[in-house]
This record gives sequence, C-alpha cells and structure tokens, in this order.
Amino acid sequence: MLFYTPTLSPRIRYIVNYLLRDIVGIVKVEFTSSINEAELYTGAVINYSNYQLKNKNYWITPHGLLNESGVRGVEIYFEKWEELPSFFVARRNNQTFFDVFAASFYLVSRYEEYLPTIRDKYDRFDSAQSIAHKGGFLRTAIVNRWGIKLREHLLQLFPNLEINYPVYSYTSTIDVDNAYAYKGKGAMRTLGAIAKSIITGDFEDFITRFKVLLKLTQDPYDTYQFLDNIHKKYSLRPIFFFLFADYSTNDKNLPVDNHSFIKLIKSIADHADIGIHPSFESNRYPYKLEKEIKNLSKVFHKEITKSRQHFLKLSFPETYKQLIELDIEEDYTMGYASDVGFRAGTCTPFYFYDLDLEIETKLKIFPFQIMEATLLYYLKLNPESSIELCKQIIKEVKEVNGSLYTLWHNETVSEYRQWKNWKRVFVETVKYSTKH
Repeated sequence: MLFYTPTLSPRIRYIVNYLLRDIVGIVKVEFTSSINEAELYTGAVINYSNYQLKNKNYWITPHGLLNESGVRGVEIYFEKWEELPSFFVARRNNQTFFDVFAASFYLVSRYEEYLPTIRDKYDRFDSAQSIAHKGGFLRTAIVNRWGIKLREHLLQLFPNLEINYPVYSYTSTIDVDNAYAYKGKGAMRTLGAIAKSIITGDFEDFITRFKVLLKLTQDPYDTYQFLDNIHKKYSLRPIFFFLFADYSTNDKNLPVDNHSFIKLIKSIADHADIGIHPSFESNRYPYKLEKEIKNLSKVFHKEITKSRQHFLKLSFPETYKQLIELDIEEDYTMGYASDVGFRAGTCTPFYFYDLDLEIETKLKIFPFQIMEATLLYYLKLNPESSIELCKQIIKEVKEVNGSLYTLWHNETVSEYRQWKNWKRVFVETVKYSTKH
C-alpha cells in the first residue's frame, strides 16, 4: 500500500505505521509526498490530503493535528462514523468523513494527558477527565474498532490487498506491593502493627499475625503456589512486578535485603517474567528508581526491562522519559485505577510517542484493561458483578483480536478480610480469557 501525503511529519509516519500495520494488518506500507507518484501507482493508495487524486484511492481529508508540533487545547466534538463513536469528523460534499489517523494519534499518544486538568489525590489523570469517558467509549477498544472498519473500507476498494490479521493474546500480570501480610516485616514494624491492632480492637489481625509468626498458619498473602497452579493449568507465563524499594508511607513491601523476600523472587523467576514496580517515592526522587532497578536486577543477575508504576502513578512525559533513560523497554502502567477499559483507546501494544521531542521512542507500552482493585474499591462491585464486567471487557478484546492484560495482586486472591470470595473472580477471569 502507498500512503500519500503532501507533508510527511513524524506524527503521520508513527500513527500510520501503527494503525495500518499493527491493527489493520497491512503487510507493507510505503510513503510518498509526490502527487505524481501517487497518481501513477497501480496498487492500493490512501490519499491523506485536501485534494482528490485522479486514480483510484481511499481519500481521507486531514484534520491538521498530525502536521502540528507541540500540544494545544483541541476542541472535541463527538459524532458517529459508521455507527462508531468518533471525533475529528467533518463534512465534505454532503458526506461524513473522518480523520481516523488524527483521532487515533490523539488517543494513543495520550495527547490529552499533557494538558492541564483536574488530578486525583495521587496526582493522577483520572478516567472521568478523559474524552473516552465523556464520549462514552472508555470500555470500547475504539482505535481497534476504527481500524477494523478502515480495513473493511480498504478491502472493498482494493480486494487484493494483502492482510496479516492480528491474533488475540492474553497475559496475566501480578503486582507484589506487599509480599507477605505478617512475615519478614522486622521487629519495629511488627511491634507497631501489634500495638495498632490492640488500640483499634482489630483482634482478627492480632490473632492471625501471631499464628503466622509462630508458624501455626500460612501467611494470608502467601498465595504464590495457588497463582502458579492456575497459570500452569491454563498454560500462561505471567509477569510479576515487585515493589523493591525503601519503606515509606506508600511503599510498604518487605526490606530489600530480607532473605525470604529474595528467595521468593528467585523462585518466581523460574516460571514467570519479572519486572520492577517503581515506588511511589521514585516519582519525586528519580534517583530512587535507578537504585530500585539495580537492586532487583542483582537478585537474579538479569537486566530488568519491564516496569509498572506503583499506584499506577503516570505523568506525561516525565515517567516514560525516566524509564527510557534507565533502559526499560516495556511499560505496563497504561490503564486507569478508577475504571476498567482502554485508557489509550487500544488493546494493541504501541511505542511511546514523545510529544515534547516529536519522536517515536523505543519504549513499548502494553495497556492493561482490568484491575481487581478497581472493581472493589472504585466501582464498588461484588464478586458476581465483577466477573460479568470482566467478561464484557475480555469479550471486547477478543472481538478485535487485541492483547488482553489483567492486573491482580498476590493478596487479592488470599480470601482474607475484604478479599473474601474474590479468588473465584481471578479464576473465572483467567478461565474466560483463555477460552477459545
């Protein structure tokens, strides 16, 4: 396929390659800024300009965003294109046309997250502020849907177009914020916790702690064998992200020199990929992130290339720039804490585009769609309702042949305290995700 545009900007090259190659599935895309070359081309042509070409082509009139640089407030008006919610839609010769490339770029680049907006208590961009929420398509893989519709249009015009259709995939990811509820916390933290449970009258915590410390019962957060069994049953290789940081208000995992903690990480690395879970404090003090990555890497003598931010703390473009500087190749933070769905509008991994530098980077982004804490703490759902919502999101990813990523924590399959009856939510989610 030949893509014609009078001015080939970095934004155009980036989003055309992503949408046409990764989502539509076109095997080969070439670019030209020569109108003569475009009109003489005998194969499939996309005309991304303000003028109709003389030969057969698929014409998309540019919105203009892809020929700009920097970030500005962009007016968004929601309309329908082929029954799909969309924006950057206009009229030409009494017909509706849609700049699918500009709209996709706006979502995938996270353009809106560079703009001033109301943040939540952790200074995060909230789902309620997103155009996907406002437009009613947060739980729709809208960029994938647009790509599928574009594929249909192109095949109608060019039936011989070679397509490599995407294939659905599923990856289970586990965040380990707190490896154990009671084990390995050290004398001072343990004594402080005991005092707190006595003062607050939390006798369940008090009794369970002593049973664990006296080795009369297993630590409730020690769910690793169960997780391993489920992953093996469904032939999955999960990714575990470990918080491996100094203790602070929002970072409360075990000490990084704890022997049991290190042994745990090494054992999990035998059957799972390991990534860093950058501490909340590392957002304020970037030097901490480098230290955390190096320390985790030393545990099993292997470079750390995967990352997911603790608390899903993601700031554009600072977070990703820090990860790139430290040779992180893959990030799995792209999702909301406050709702399930598609933060970047897509369930197909993509490379981070730096709007400050106007370049495509080498950092690959793997969006997740479901987090169990969202279901319980933000959406206030019970296990049964959670299972149904998970199935709805999974079905959406399957229908567009995208990549599904779920986020669970080791403690949330413990059946302990607020997570009672939630183990089956995990099991049903994995089961449905792997069902063909």
